[in-house]
Amino acid sequence: MINHITPPAPDRLAAIRRDSRRAMLAVGIVSAVLNLLLLAGSLYMMLMYDMVLPSRSLPTLVGLALILLVAYIFQGVLEFLRSRLLLHFSAAVDVDLNRDIHRLIGTLARSQSAGDATQPMRDLDQLRAFLSGTGPASLVDMPWMVFFVGVLFLLHPLLGVTVLVGGTVMVGLTFMAERMTAKPSQELAQLSTRRMMEAETARRHAESVAALGMQARMEERWVIASRTMLAAQSRQSSVANGLANLSKVMRMVLQSAVLTVGVLLVMKQMATGGVLFASSILSARALAPLDGVIANWRGLLAARQSWDRLKALFQAAPAPATPHWLPAPCAVLEVQGVTLGPPGSDRQTVQGVSFIAKAGEAVAILGPSGGGKSTLVRGLVGVWPLMAGTVRLDGAALDQWDPDALGRHIGYVSQTVELIDGTVAENIARFDPEPDADAVLAAAQAAGVHDLILRLPDGYATRVGRDGSALSGGQRQRIALARALYGNPFLIVLDEPNSNLDEEGDAALSQAIASARARGAIVLAVAHRPSILRVMDRVLLLREGRTLAYGATDKIVPHLLPAPSQSGA
Repeated sequence: MINHITPPAPDRLAAIRRDSRRAMLAVGIVSAVLNLLLLAGSLYMMLMYDMVLPSRSLPTLVGLALILLVAYIFQGVLEFLRSRLLLHFSAAVDVDLNRDIHRLIGTLARSQSAGDATQPMRDLDQLRAFLSGTGPASLVDMPWMVFFVGVLFLLHPLLGVTVLVGGTVMVGLTFMAERMTAKPSQELAQLSTRRMMEAETARRHAESVAALGMQARMEERWVIASRTMLAAQSRQSSVANGLANLSKVMRMVLQSAVLTVGVLLVMKQMATGGVLFASSILSARALAPLDGVIANWRGLLAARQSWDRLKALFQAAPAPATPHWLPAPCAVLEVQGVTLGPPGSDRQTVQGVSFIAKAGEAVAILGPSGGGKSTLVRGLVGVWPLMAGTVRLDGAALDQWDPDALGRHIGYVSQTVELIDGTVAENIARFDPEPDADAVLAAAQAAGVHDLILRLPDGYATRVGRDGSALSGGQRQRIALARALYGNPFLIVLDEPNSNLDEEGDAALSQAIASARARGAIVLAVAHRPSILRVMDRVLLLREGRTLAYGATDKIVPHLLPAPSQSGA
């Protein structure tokens, strides 16, 4: 089997930058024609006063009006075309990155120090919203300010100087806005993330909060986070709105100044009435891109921060696997000097663990609470990255596999059983779009859960609810075991698989482990109850993250870990 991979996300970010240049070039060409057509209104006004009114020529009036109408129609078409180009480009950015964003969310969710794991999704939404709005068009139109100022210079140098000075002041205000809003915007983003995490905490722990009388305390945490965020938002808005209002006043002053200079020129017979009105329109047109940039400044700043965050996260993410021809594993699991801890932390909760398990063997992982058992199994299935050492299946290190390809050969039941909203059959089949119905049935029967599923309201079509909320803890655990057995994986890793099981479920688990061993699978299980040890032929004993002993169950358990004192992770 060959593992297919896509280009690394940083390479796709670089490709998006290249594509953005091509997209902006196309938008720029459309904008060039559009800005030239925008002269039509000014020229029409000037010709009305300087040609039509003195001559009182009706044919000239009709001809100029028709020409202006055609120019306005083309303007509308080009504006629509430009907006569609930006919309398609923003959608293309989303399509190029959405899979990486989803993968990044999963990576961040597995990291205990990641903060809000959904931030990349919001960053992508912010980036797409800005690219599909009017902000990029305003940026592309900015160089055309020089063109319109040049036209004003042609009408009269004093008009050009007036707009040039006013435009320079407004550009200075724009850069001031950049310097004064950058830090408050970053602070606001962090506080918004904190507020979002408080809301997520309230959602995920709603039952415990209500039962333990913690509602008022959690509300206070939420109120403090909200007030802090609102205060930061108020500070940022005050700065941004103040600068926007100052720019608005400056624009009105400048337009009045242009009109005043124009009137003085007409009074001194240095310009015509047509020039007066044309200059007023041209000055407004010259400043329009700057107005657009100021109006979209928050979006521009947020989009740039979103891009920088995504770039940093993608660069820090582990590189994708290199393609290899890898047959399905069937012989041995080798764990060599494995050291690991929570992602994003330097703390080593497992240090230098080594052992070998062969096909048909079942290893119980025992030890006191906090000894590193759950950490170890997360590393063995590739959920957490290794700090040191290697994990090999038939000689191939886990990082040589594409994660999805590796997942087909692994069955995993986590300590906190995680079912996904969907039907029982979909969960067992791991949401395969084309599931093998016989394999689903076989997995359920192997887990001893087939009869239980038939007793559910809709059998295999019963929806499990969000996080499996429609099922009991024992039902979730047994269906998760069936999911782990789906497709007859070679390596089955179970983290406290019987913590919620009754006697019937415990017996079904033992039978499932025995059946998996009989077909040549390797089973690793963090033991929670002594009953599971009857079908485990080897024991890995951990203490403080280090290997205390590894060997046959009947030799290690009676001497080092009496059954009554065994505890889970």
